[in-house]
Amino acid sequence: MKFFKYWLPVLIWCTLIFFLSGTPNLSTGLGAWDAILRKAAHIIEYLILTFLFYRAFKGSFSLVPFYSLIWPFIFSLLYACSDEIHQRFVPTRNGNIMDIFIDLLGIISFFILLKYKKSLSDMASEKH
Repeated sequence: MKFFKYWLPVLIWCTLIFFLSGTPNLSTGLGAWDAILRKAAHIIEYLILTFLFYRAFKGSFSLVPFYSLIWPFIFSLLYACSDEIHQRFVPTRNGNIMDIFIDLLGIISFFILLKYKKSLSDMASEKH
């Protein structure tokens, strides 16, 4: 049951990223905005992937807080690297190390949002 609740969303999201990465000539069709929107998509894709890994690890294993943060980070970063390797085999696409750094922005963004959410929770509990 944990697989369907926690890990199936991770697999579905990874499949979506793989599908998009395997699409030749992927473009928004918005000219000058295309590059910006595609890079923003990288950030959002990996923010969501990191959230899904975080949720899956927390829901499936009893981990100390450090490992509940480090494993989603590692798995998301490894998937980002594998995604760029995959793109090297797709016509009109190329693997780009800069995209890994952009994906890393999404991964780190998740942890910033998590920290922000925790600080809001802490502030709310102090008021009660």
